[in-house]
Amino acid sequence: MTQRPILFTRHLLWILLAPPLMAVAGCNDAVFAQVLDEICLTSFNTEMEVIGEKLWCDWGKTFGIYADLTNCTVLLAEELDCFWPNKYVNDFFTEIHKNYFNSCSLTGRLPADPPFPILCSFILIPIFVTLIMTALVVWRSKRSEGIV
Repeated sequence: MTQRPILFTRHLLWILLAPPLMAVAGCNDAVFAQVLDEICLTSFNTEMEVIGEKLWCDWGKTFGIYADLTNCTVLLAEELDCFWPNKYVNDFFTEIHKNYFNSCSLTGRLPADPPFPILCSFILIPIFVTLIMTALVVWRSKRSEGIV
């Protein structure tokens, strides 16, 4: 965590120096995408590696890092006169989720099959009910007495 102030200072310097270096007329998409990767992604990658892959799905551990990433993209978009969100930000976050949060579930636990007895009951009970109902229909159709 000692690198965080250095990275933040370097990123802040980039944010302050980038706008004067750009043309005044609106957002330069290529520069925005490059600065987004160099500033926000580098910082996010470093912080995620510090907490370790086993904690990537722990929202309590990653919330602050993810909030910093979101704020970084917003600040860059404002400083570079780009809209937020835009195509590059959407693609950026899609890649972040593919790389870091792909195996995370909404509840924070990895999805798994239920225990074997429960799984068997969910499979076998509908099969038996279907067979019994079919047998009742066949048996009833063979008994035509009393049916008008």
